[in-house]
Amino acid sequence: MIKDKNCGFQWNQCKLYDFNKKEECQDNYIGYMLLRTQMIFEWTGLPDTIPAKFMELMLQVNGYSCIAKHGDDLYAFYGGLGGYPDPYYQPTQCVVANPALNFSKTFEIGKDCVLMRNDVLMLGLLPLFRRYATAMVENDISFRMASINTRISALITAPDDNTKLAAETYLRRVEDGELGAIGDNPFLEGIKSQPYSNSLRTFTDLIEYQQYLKASWYNEIGLNANYNMKREKLSTTESQMNNDALLPLVDQMLRSRQEAAEQINEMFGTDIHVEFASSWEKLVQEFEESNQLDGDEVNENENGESTISESGGNDSNTIPETSDESGEVLDDSSREELREEGETETVDEGNDDDSGEAEAHEEVSDSDVSVEVDVEVNVGDESNQLDDESEVTDDEEQRSSESDSELRDDDADE
Repeated sequence: MIKDKNCGFQWNQCKLYDFNKKEECQDNYIGYMLLRTQMIFEWTGLPDTIPAKFMELMLQVNGYSCIAKHGDDLYAFYGGLGGYPDPYYQPTQCVVANPALNFSKTFEIGKDCVLMRNDVLMLGLLPLFRRYATAMVENDISFRMASINTRISALITAPDDNTKLAAETYLRRVEDGELGAIGDNPFLEGIKSQPYSNSLRTFTDLIEYQQYLKASWYNEIGLNANYNMKREKLSTTESQMNNDALLPLVDQMLRSRQEAAEQINEMFGTDIHVEFASSWEKLVQEFEESNQLDGDEVNENENGESTISESGGNDSNTIPETSDESGEVLDDSSREELREEGETETVDEGNDDDSGEAEAHEEVSDSDVSVEVDVEVNVGDESNQLDDESEVTDDEEQRSSESDSELRDDDADE
């Protein structure tokens, strides 16, 4: 044992981390992840006999917990589920044997106890954690082997056992970071070496795979970690592309706990509540704010023009803001008055009885405002338009004949 004189803390002598002990390395990965998941939920109103940290550990590891009374106190027990199944083939009894309290009992679920589930299927988090932890342990071993192989510049072959043993001793010293020494001529004469090339691409692939596993593991429990393999700048859309997949699992876990808390309050008269905490609470708030912003409709474009949608159709009219020479913006009533003044009536083309389709382009000038208005007036139906056209044609023919007769009279006089 080594003792630090400054803080008085004691620890075992440091040892090298053994990457080849897969089960121990896997347990370490799972244990550290369970420490993170301890911060997902925040409980209020729990009795002193139910510590939130141990109840959460029981739920996440075993998948469920039995909340029942022993004496006058509430406890979170772990027991075997059984009994005659209900109509949905769910257990109806929980058999509890607790050595510390020195008692064993079979509780009726829904009558004597409340079955608190980590999730609907009572899977817990261990199956999910084992999957990622196992893959990360294997990748650690591959990375370690690739790192050691960078110390070897050539592959060695030996013709006999003695030479092979000497070569293995040499490689073992290289692995330990020592300088190997060779003092036997037969060894030099018997071994054959071939150049060995080490590619940095192997390290890059292993690092990216480790990053992918870790980020995917975090995403499963609702923590946003980017696993995009692009070696360049990411856009906002790319960095947020996995946001929708973060919360479903932890949302289901929260709902299962809240339903159990309501049953406990109703059965035992407690006031227990649970909500998200830490990074998960912040993530939910960001999602709610983002959804609220997406639901708001912005009715102003980049030029500051207001868009008005009419109820009579799908088209929208864009009315620019009008201002006078002083720069003062006119209100809606002023613009409406200008629009009414700019409207024109039917254009008279020399015949009061003529009616038809006329188009006028008039400019209304004022000392303060200048507005151009295009007005299109449609008067009469198609039959009236045809009659008017025939009348206009007759008038033109009559005027043409009169002018011809006048010309003939003038020639006769001459």
